[in-house]
Amino acid sequence: MSYSQKHSVRSGSCVSSSVSVKSDDSKQGGLPNFSRETLSPTTSVQNETSGSDIQKQHNNFKDNLQGLFQDLENQIMKFLKNELEKFKKILHEENTHYFVKDFNENRCRIKEAALDITFYFLREMKQDEAANTLEDELFFIHQLKCGLQKKYQCVFEGIAQQGDSTLLKNIYTDLYITQGGSEQVNNEHEVRQIEVASRRHKAQEIQVECRHLFKASEQDKQIRTVLTKGVAGIGKSVSVQKFVLDWAEGKENQEISFIFPLPFREMNLQEKKKLSLMELITQFFPETKGLNLTRRNRFKVLFILDGLDECRLPLNFAGNEMCCDVSSPASLDVLLTNLIKGNLLPSALIWITSRPAAASKIPPDCIERLTEIRGFNDAQKEEYFRKRLTDENQAKEIIDHVKQSKSLFIMCHIPVFCWISATVLQNILQEKRNNDVKHNQADHTSKTLQESNTEDTPKTLTQLYTHFLRFQIQQSRRKYDGEYTPDVSWDKDAILSLGKLAFDNLQRNNLIFYDTDLEACGIDVYKASVYSGMCTQIFKKESGIVLGTMYCFVHLSIQEYFAALYAHLILDINKKSVFDQDSKNRNESMIDLLKTAVDKTLESDNGHLDLFLRFLLGLSLQSNRRLLRGLLTQQEHNDQSKEEIVQYMKQKFEANLSPERSINLFYCLNELNEQTLVKEIQTHLSKGSLSSADLSPAQWSALVFVLLTSEEEMEEFELQKFKKSDECLIRLSAVVKSSRRALLNDCKLTDRSCSTLAAGLISENSLKELNMSNNNLQDSGVKQLCTGLKNIKCELEILRLSNCSISGVGYKALASALRSNPSHLIELDLRGNDPGQSGVKELTKLLQDPHCTLKTLRFLSPAADEFCQFVTGVVGKNPLLLKELNLSGRKLGDTQVNQLSALLQDKHCQINTLVLSHCSITEEHCEILTSALKSNPSHLRELNLSGNQIKDTGVNPLCDVLKDSHCKLETLRLNDCKLTDRSCSALAAVLRSENSLKELNMSNNNLQDSGVKLLCAGLKNIQFELKILSLSDCSISEEGYKALASALRSNPSHLIELDLRGNDPGQSGVKELTEILHDPHCTLKTLRFLSPAADEFCQFVTGIVGKNPLLLKVLNLSDHELGDKRVNQLSALLQDKHCQINTLSLWDCIITEEQCEILTSALKSNPSHLRELDLCWNNLGDSAVKNLSDLLMKPQFKLEKLNLSYYSITEEQCVILTSALKSNPSHLRELNLSGNNLGDSGVKSLSDLLMKPQFKLEKLHLSHCSITEEQCVILTSALKSNLSHLRELNLSGNQIRKSGLNLLCDVLKDSHCKLETLRLNDCKLTDRSCSTLAAVLRSENNLKELNMSYNNLQDSGVKLLCAGLKNIQCKLEILSLSDCSISEEGYKALASALRSNPSHLIELDLRGNDPGQSGVKELTEILQDPHCTLNTLRFLSPAADEFCQFVTGVVDINPLLLKELNLSDQELGDTRVNQLSALLQDEHCQINTLILWRCSITEKQCVILTSALKSNPSHLRELNLSLNNLGDSGVKNLSDLLMETQFKLEILDLWDCSITEKQCDILTSALKSNPSHLRELSLIWNKLGDSGVKNLSDLLMKPQFKLEKLNLCECSITEEQCVILASALKSNPSHLRELNLSENQIRNTGVSLLCDVLKDSHCKLETLRLFGCGITDVSSLTQCLMSTKALQFLKELDLSFNHIGDSKQKLIDVMRDSNCKLIIEN
Repeated sequence: MSYSQKHSVRSGSCVSSSVSVKSDDSKQGGLPNFSRETLSPTTSVQNETSGSDIQKQHNNFKDNLQGLFQDLENQIMKFLKNELEKFKKILHEENTHYFVKDFNENRCRIKEAALDITFYFLREMKQDEAANTLEDELFFIHQLKCGLQKKYQCVFEGIAQQGDSTLLKNIYTDLYITQGGSEQVNNEHEVRQIEVASRRHKAQEIQVECRHLFKASEQDKQIRTVLTKGVAGIGKSVSVQKFVLDWAEGKENQEISFIFPLPFREMNLQEKKKLSLMELITQFFPETKGLNLTRRNRFKVLFILDGLDECRLPLNFAGNEMCCDVSSPASLDVLLTNLIKGNLLPSALIWITSRPAAASKIPPDCIERLTEIRGFNDAQKEEYFRKRLTDENQAKEIIDHVKQSKSLFIMCHIPVFCWISATVLQNILQEKRNNDVKHNQADHTSKTLQESNTEDTPKTLTQLYTHFLRFQIQQSRRKYDGEYTPDVSWDKDAILSLGKLAFDNLQRNNLIFYDTDLEACGIDVYKASVYSGMCTQIFKKESGIVLGTMYCFVHLSIQEYFAALYAHLILDINKKSVFDQDSKNRNESMIDLLKTAVDKTLESDNGHLDLFLRFLLGLSLQSNRRLLRGLLTQQEHNDQSKEEIVQYMKQKFEANLSPERSINLFYCLNELNEQTLVKEIQTHLSKGSLSSADLSPAQWSALVFVLLTSEEEMEEFELQKFKKSDECLIRLSAVVKSSRRALLNDCKLTDRSCSTLAAGLISENSLKELNMSNNNLQDSGVKQLCTGLKNIKCELEILRLSNCSISGVGYKALASALRSNPSHLIELDLRGNDPGQSGVKELTKLLQDPHCTLKTLRFLSPAADEFCQFVTGVVGKNPLLLKELNLSGRKLGDTQVNQLSALLQDKHCQINTLVLSHCSITEEHCEILTSALKSNPSHLRELNLSGNQIKDTGVNPLCDVLKDSHCKLETLRLNDCKLTDRSCSALAAVLRSENSLKELNMSNNNLQDSGVKLLCAGLKNIQFELKILSLSDCSISEEGYKALASALRSNPSHLIELDLRGNDPGQSGVKELTEILHDPHCTLKTLRFLSPAADEFCQFVTGIVGKNPLLLKVLNLSDHELGDKRVNQLSALLQDKHCQINTLSLWDCIITEEQCEILTSALKSNPSHLRELDLCWNNLGDSAVKNLSDLLMKPQFKLEKLNLSYYSITEEQCVILTSALKSNPSHLRELNLSGNNLGDSGVKSLSDLLMKPQFKLEKLHLSHCSITEEQCVILTSALKSNLSHLRELNLSGNQIRKSGLNLLCDVLKDSHCKLETLRLNDCKLTDRSCSTLAAVLRSENNLKELNMSYNNLQDSGVKLLCAGLKNIQCKLEILSLSDCSISEEGYKALASALRSNPSHLIELDLRGNDPGQSGVKELTEILQDPHCTLNTLRFLSPAADEFCQFVTGVVDINPLLLKELNLSDQELGDTRVNQLSALLQDEHCQINTLILWRCSITEKQCVILTSALKSNPSHLRELNLSLNNLGDSGVKNLSDLLMETQFKLEILDLWDCSITEKQCDILTSALKSNPSHLRELSLIWNKLGDSGVKNLSDLLMKPQFKLEKLNLCECSITEEQCVILASALKSNPSHLRELNLSENQIRNTGVSLLCDVLKDSHCKLETLRLFGCGITDVSSLTQCLMSTKALQFLKELDLSFNHIGDSKQKLIDVMRDSNCKLIIEN
């Protein structure tokens, strides 16, 4: 059998797959048309054929084969190509439904063969996915669609699989489905839910089309699980049927591959079985056997789980184990919970339908979309009747009748109820017509007409359902028994059995019954089939596909009707109550039954007996019992029972029933045709007298019922039309819930009403607007309301609570509630309440919540609110949401000022900063505003009225507000308000009183000194707490400054900021005020004198130098690149009258030509303070020099010091500068032009300046100015002519040579010359110039400092100088001779001179010279002379000098005076090592012993130290680097140092320096090349290794190596290495005096080898240490000492920590009389 045939057989295809290839059917669908001529032989059986003819025919056949097969190939290829094209389109999803249908409808063997070939080759090509997809589309999906289409195309209204069916498409009416739904479990009867739903406003709901259930909006995530709720009979299963049928017919949702409808009522039959998900699907849908749902991700699968309320499984989502494998068996409960949760087939879609009460079985987190079927809306009801009834007139008549009864029309929301109504009313109309025919044509009557004996048209539920029962039983009798009688033939036993089933299961809330349920009620399963056949529209039987049989009533309401009928039958037959059938009392009356039923119904939490009670009461009426004649006993006189039960129910209203229970009782009264209460209320309503009427509880309930069942939709409820009281509201709470807008304002309500309203907000309601204004609710009431508001079910949009006596506590409660549920309320009115301190803040914070929908938060009166709108238009925000309101520059006018005043006096106004600057506010406006502030003074903290002409008269009312104890105003800005000194007295009075004012701005007012003095009277007062006072540009002079200073001295403890910008402080104003800052009690932190630019510069400077420049005399900004912005700010500072800077240093600030121009312009405007200006290292250019020169010419500019060194001044610029100084020469005392090339004309111009007697220059710096000998002549000539002022002259770096110096010396010798400092370093001077200088030193002169450094003076020059130094006339104090090529002789000469005249020189600088062997010593000895005044003897570079200070701090002696420097255990670090290196390489350093034991010296630092020693190797004799890790490069550098022939190290200690074998090789190799100096070597605790010992041994053998001490303790030397060492010592034994080989395992062998050394006559060893060497026998050593002269030299022998044994005694004996110390004990 082919693959496709297997599928055909297995799937139970509706289409035969055995069509013959030869049949006509096989020609359909493009099959090849084979020619009969080609295939038929031409031989006739009737004629004989000769052999030759046969042969000929055979030959012809063979000849035609080629053409035959060519044709055959073409036909086959054409057919296959056609089929393959179809298959390709199926795979491309191009009109898949059409091609799949075509294939299956025209299926034949040859097509199946083509498919088999396709499957075969696709799988051979490893294209399994394509093969599987084709298989799914052609077999699995198609067969499933066929089966579902057949099952779901017809609808059996009210029944399943029985009676006449109708095509679904002919009768289907769209249902009203909405998104969302009430999330709580609804405890109301479902009929009551329908009644409530009928009143729901459509605007509240989002409609969803059934076909788009899984379509997500763009912003939502993909929807996987949908739960659809709906009451019984509402159309859930029909919706499922329509959805599935549309898919199966290829109309909708074709993106879904498979739909599996799995009704819970059928799955209940599998409750106890274990099966996999695939097995479950296969049981329900056998055609899917073999399907693998997981093999392809492209499958989109939908499971429809219909009827969750009928599910008898526990659905234990929390406790069930996880199941992820579709093929793993598990219980049905586990399968379903894992499928819904997404563990099984996570990509599958799930649609669950349920009645409302059962919906909670599914956890909310498993549901992505919740929908609710509302049933038919009003239009859909009419549409249904018109579709159901083909007779339009009949349909219209029925619609009109249903509409006449509100309760019936509401029930028609349920499609099943529409069907019942249509059935009954159509039948009654038909009977009426039959009766009419009968009366008109009495003789002509048919059987059918004789049957009709109709009652009045039903108006109540009981009547409708009784007619329905009669009609159905008549129909079944006519159909099955052939009865055509007008009376009904009742099967009382059958109805009793069904009634018992209905009643018992109603008690348990069961709708679906199984065989066991029927048997429990005494119903034989076989009889159940009879019942369902007899009464198909009442009780129905359903069979699962293959799983079993279930039973149910067509609708829950029919079950409830039968339960009520059963109760009456039990009472009729047994005289017992159905609620107590076990009782022995057989005298139960009708009234007893009815009362018990009323009590039981009212006790029910969920109202599940509500409809049952309606039917029970309705069936007690004789009018209804007549319809059941023959079934129920007829009670002709039941008026008394009716009256009694009516009164009994009215009494129940006294018990304050819930609205739901009360309303049901009224429906019950309606069933009894009792409408007294309702009519009473309707009378009151029509008269409008309810507001004054005193109603009983029953009347209240009636009122609720009337209002809720009125024809008019409850859009608005207004309590004022009724009674203004809490009781009225509580009674009518159900009406309030049902209305969209509840107007409860001005109704004398208290907090009592609020709990009822809160409960309403939490439950299902329609309320969108609630007005509670003008009721005394207080905070307690608001808190109760908030319990409703905070609930997520509350959807209130507008809440009005104005004038409800709410305080801050209530506001907080509202804020908290809205935070919990921020998504619905859009308007909140709280006008006329007192929000307290934080009420407004609490609520306005909510507006920042992105989830908060609140748009209108109303607090204000109309005038204030209008101002709010104005402000919102201006600033873009509601001012109630602002802390600061800035309306600067807005011309307000009278109206808006009045509105602003209304805002300010409202308690909700939280504005603390009000800025009204330049708003055209007048004196009158000011009075209005201050009046408002008086009424609500507690919030405002800052008021700005600047730029308004409020004048002095406007200030007075403001001051009255400030004096108010409730006023919290802290900042008042009145700048530029046209105030004069007259306003100051009122303000001073405020300052003297208790107030909150912290900041007062009176700037830009003409207060003058007189006004300031008045203010100061307030400032002095101890009550005064003002912190900030602004008086800029107030025409204040020196007097005002003094008054302020005096006031602040009197009361210094409050003011922290004082602004006096733009005033003239006079001579002492700034001084007076700045002195206050030194007062420890003064709190003044900011004394503002400057413009913003200058102030910003002050902050910049403060960040650099740590002080405000206004408090500085010296401002040094050297090395700061200022840039344009900072230079402009500095200029603003310099030109301010408050600036007191006298020294300005801008060294290397990269000031440009333009910036210099800005600076000099600033100094021009305020030239009187600056005394020193440093602009060195700035390249300023011509215009800058010109501007500076202009400044220097100003007589007010009293500059004393000018530094223009390295200023790139040219010859021409120098001329301009000096010319400027000539015109104003009297102030300059110091001029620095160093580093500028002055040129001849510059020097000439400068010389001319120096000659001026008015030019009193004291210091002149001209270093590195390229001054020549000739120019020096001109300069000295000028100096000669004006000698009396110059104190310091610096000509360093100029080539003045000897001739220039001679001229200078002539000047120095002049008695008028006051020159004290002469700097001539680097002036190309030689020893020849020294004789002239010596002559100067010998003469009377004022020279105190002479700098001759960096000149080639040599010893000869120094000796000449010394001749002058020795002279007692010499008063020189400082002499600098660094880097002057001075050697030992020069040092000696200096020492000699200082010994001769020790009393004047206090500093001598000899750095960079070579002191020789005794130079330093010669000079340092002078320091011990008590007459010597020399304090500083400078030999070293700064780094070395700093190290000297460090060492002095450590060892208390200058290291230049030390021979040994021990810094052991000092962790030096990089800086100190660098400094030590600087010291070691200086020729003045005389240290010969350097101990750096355990100084944490690193490899890098060792390199630095050894490099330093290389540059000055001649002094060091001992070096100890022990316990430092030197590393490879350190050892390498040390080795290089040891190789230096000038390096005469005698002792080297490298104990525990982690020296490796390789490093030892390097060290010993170095010592080999320079072996003659080292006398002592210590390598303790270093592992030398074989090559290290070998190299050391080679070194010891060298005759030039005269080592005396060798310490190799604990160097891991072995016996073998000892052989090498001993051999080396033997070859050169004459120098070694001490050998330490302790802690090396040389053992007895090593001792023997050492004995060979000792035996040598040249051996002079004095100390031998061998402790801890593993020696056990010293016999050889004893023998050696006995037979040689070794004991003559040996002084110490240490053999401790060896286990010598018996041989030690003989050694002791031998050594007893010798001078050698023997250490042998441990």
